Amino acid sequence: MLLFGHPFVKSEIFYHIFDSEAVVSTPPNSTMYLEFSKKNLDIVEFLRINGIPFALEVSTIHDLVVAENLGAKYICVERSFAKTAQDIAENYLFDAKILAHIGEEEDLEELALLGIDGVVYPSAVVKISK
Repeated sequence: MLLFGHPFVKSEIFYHIFDSEAVVSTPPNSTMYLEFSKKNLDIVEFLRINGIPFALEVSTIHDLVVAENLGAKYICVERSFAKTAQDIAENYLFDAKILAHIGEEEDLEELALLGIDGVVYPSAVVKISK
């Protein structure tokens, strides 16, 4: 299980961006984070073309499947959707890892028992504006 933002484990940081210009405000080799939406598709295309790894936050099965096909490295979901997302990802052999948002330390055990690929603590996501 991957842990992003756990206080005891050094991990990758996600940079939450709102436009492609914000990418220049992030460290080299960073992973971008954005919500899946039609208005962000141009940013996703920019990241994909430039080989910049990205995580997409999704909330529906449709968006989950599209996020995988767009080339997301990570697909982030709320805890309540994590098991469904993980099952679909395993069934279709997604390349992306499914990450569940976690707020309480107690949630880690539940998500581990569900077989979720990883978790994202709030401290692992840094908002970037240009």
